[in-house]
Amino acid sequence: MRIVIRLCGFLLFAVVVAAMCAPPAAARETVRFDGYSSGTIVIKTNERRLYYVVGGGKAIRYPVGVGRAGKAWAGTAYIAQKRLRPDWSPPAEIRRDKPSLPSVIPGGSPRNPMGAAALVLSRDQYAIHGTNAPGSIGGFVSYGCIRMHNTDIMDLFDRVHFGTQVVVLR
Repeated sequence: MRIVIRLCGFLLFAVVVAAMCAPPAAARETVRFDGYSSGTIVIKTNERRLYYVVGGGKAIRYPVGVGRAGKAWAGTAYIAQKRLRPDWSPPAEIRRDKPSLPSVIPGGSPRNPMGAAALVLSRDQYAIHGTNAPGSIGGFVSYGCIRMHNTDIMDLFDRVHFGTQVVVLR
């Protein structure tokens, strides 16, 4: 029993050290970006980056978490809703995979995966949103939603409007 406890303690320590030593996701920055109209959001899933096109051949690039294998999607949508501190109701697929989840997690709860804000898309039940798990940014981690650092979703939230075009590329 003591060996199991020590092993669990060691594993926990190793996970904490690995998380602390992992390189942080790159901060948002302005980069060269052509091919889309000003005001368009372009998500490059394989790069795990979201680009908000500001015009003049430039975009603001944000690190994001994207859909894991089999959950990623590509296509075009638009921003249908903007919500601050949204409640979260797990979609049916997530409820099947995680039946212990409550039917609603209130906005502002540390258990709410939507984070500080959500830009709800016109397609299926997808959103670009903040997170309660900042270590997931930069990974293939979601059921198809796009996760951002809470400071980044608030920055983007202030820049976009209802109807903003969202292009998701592989």
